[in-house]
Amino acid sequence: MEAMRRVAYATVLRACGFGSLAIFCFMVGLSFEPRIAFQAGGVLTMVMTGILLLKAQQARTKPYRRTELWLYLPEEARPPAAAAQQLTSIVMQETYMTFALWTAGVAIVMWAIALIFAALGL
Repeated sequence: MEAMRRVAYATVLRACGFGSLAIFCFMVGLSFEPRIAFQAGGVLTMVMTGILLLKAQQARTKPYRRTELWLYLPEEARPPAAAAQQLTSIVMQETYMTFALWTAGVAIVMWAIALIFAALGL
């Protein structure tokens, strides 16, 4: 089960990394107006949080053989077919929810920074 968690963490981390890179590039494009850049970053990060929550909900019913976790999991670490669906669903749902919590925290920080910029009149 620990190997499954490690692989799930790596796959979701990679996907969130690509999403964060896109958000960062968008924010750099708005860097001439820092308040708007951080507001946009907060909104886009909340969109990513929503996507992660949606993926967590869908993890319960997605066939385990069609998940990225199953593809990257070594043969010897794969659970028996009878328990694979339930274990894969639980691990993926927990991982998506963890990353959704973290991205929501990042969005709140970005909005707080935007609020500070607004208070400073920038």
